[in-house]
Amino acid sequence: MTARSLTGVWLGRRPYAPMYALQLELLELRKRGELGDVLLCLEHEPVITLGRGAQPEHLLASAELLRERGIALEKTDRGGEITLHAPGQLVGYPIVSLAPDRQDVRRYVKDLSGTLRELLAARGVQSGEVPELIGVWVDGAAPGAWPGLEQARAPQKIAAIGVRLSRWVSMHGFALNLTVDLSSFRLIVPCGISQYGVCSLASLGLPAPSPLELAPVAHQLLAARLGRAAGEWLDLSALPLDQVSARLRSVSSALGRPQSLPAPARC
Repeated sequence: MTARSLTGVWLGRRPYAPMYALQLELLELRKRGELGDVLLCLEHEPVITLGRGAQPEHLLASAELLRERGIALEKTDRGGEITLHAPGQLVGYPIVSLAPDRQDVRRYVKDLSGTLRELLAARGVQSGEVPELIGVWVDGAAPGAWPGLEQARAPQKIAAIGVRLSRWVSMHGFALNLTVDLSSFRLIVPCGISQYGVCSLASLGLPAPSPLELAPVAHQLLAARLGRAAGEWLDLSALPLDQVSARLRSVSSALGRPQSLPAPARC
């Protein structure tokens, strides 16, 4: 049997709202079998997003202040709380079918976390998971080792994860802090977690690649985690977003159209 492949896409810097609309479009195409598995990689223009679990009191800035800072505010349907996206952050949105053999939400979240941990380990940062606090964590006082939450001297979150699954097809995904301006996180209680801070590769005093440099590596690593072949890597950063789905459908047609998905247990 030929292994399924994961196509990787670089989309450059994009605002949140049209990217969310593109995700919804690609989600439906994937569910109908008109699209293969895809990882969308990009940076976002500054935006605060409110997940399904967001609490109003965790937004600390007024609408006027957000306008002054040039930060959009968007409600969304991913899991999780409130977070921030901005340039200097690698955002990844896998539009991937987990059927028929990977229909396990926790396993999928661990696949995303494991991908990010591998990316960080290659840059000298050891990171870990905190089961009750989804995301990727480091010890800001000693990023070369992760002793666990209880032993870490300065636990900090370096990557956020939030997903949505529909008929076992994923959307949303992860955001890894590379050189992002961390001061904007003071406008929110990130992911509803007030007791620990956030960090980036740059704030840890380490060389930080650009999102564009790191995105193809994330593509390779995530494909391996999901048991996919790493398919074509496409730079569509100059393509208008309303043309992206057609371009990706053409790639799927060239590779052989994926089968329509069965109707699995609800998720």
